[in-house]
Amino acid sequence: MAAQGGTKAIVAALAANLTIAVLKFLAFILTASSSMLAEAIHSVADSGNQVLLLVGGIRSQRAASPQHPFGYGRERYIYAFIVSIVLFSVGGLFALYEAWEKLQHPHAIEGMFWWVPLAVLVGAIIAEGFSFRTAIVESNHIRGKQTWVSFVRNAKQPELPVILLEDLGALLGLVFALFGVGLTLITGNGVWDAVGTGMIGLLLVAIAVILAIETKSLLLGESANRNDVNRIQEAIQADGTRIIHIKTMHLGPEELLVAAKISVGAAESGEEIARAIDEAEARIRAAVPIARVIYLEPDIERVQV
Repeated sequence: MAAQGGTKAIVAALAANLTIAVLKFLAFILTASSSMLAEAIHSVADSGNQVLLLVGGIRSQRAASPQHPFGYGRERYIYAFIVSIVLFSVGGLFALYEAWEKLQHPHAIEGMFWWVPLAVLVGAIIAEGFSFRTAIVESNHIRGKQTWVSFVRNAKQPELPVILLEDLGALLGLVFALFGVGLTLITGNGVWDAVGTGMIGLLLVAIAVILAIETKSLLLGESANRNDVNRIQEAIQADGTRIIHIKTMHLGPEELLVAAKISVGAAESGEEIARAIDEAEARIRAAVPIARVIYLEPDIERVQV
């Protein structure tokens, strides 16, 4: 469900951004507004990012190979990290550069098409609002009782947090652009256009940094969440087995590695130990279905003196 919801949110965002990018470029051509150019590049960057997320999702489904025995699930994390780099460089840094250039040579928005940027921005806010709503609805299927901040920080599926932050950034960026363009039209001072562009650049850089930090943690290898760890422990201990230590790690959003050392009696036979391990693995998979790779190492119970 999480993967399907992420794909639906990505497609909705991609459709909205491609349409909006064309309209923003048209508005820039007619008015030479730097805010509109920054927003157009922002939409292009977002569209490219959504394509990257779709590619990452497809490539992550490849079967395991001798060179990659645990599969390719983490490709989704790699492509999400690339998204943060694209957003930082193509979106954020370009907008800051354009703002600096416009501050050096400000000019008002003139001509018979002065109303075009306002119409485009209002329409873009409506379109982005629908995209953002789709991301929220799909995220709510797996968010549970978590706050939004906690969901973004703890989600193992990178697509939904990325789309949520991108759509939020797009909406705020459109508001900033509307602020800059509106004040430029009212005052006739092009500096406001540059200010709006700079605000967009700072916003995109901030979102890119957040995404990079969160995705880096997933790339390094995060453990299962506390609820899943508790379920795994309860499943192992259901027959009285004692856990010496346990470690978990996400091999991908929907694939979990479980490694644990468990105690066995010195008098137990190999057949009894193997049967107990098989039963424990079955209980783990029933309790936490994403636990796909399980290694349980038996160790003899040692009495502490």
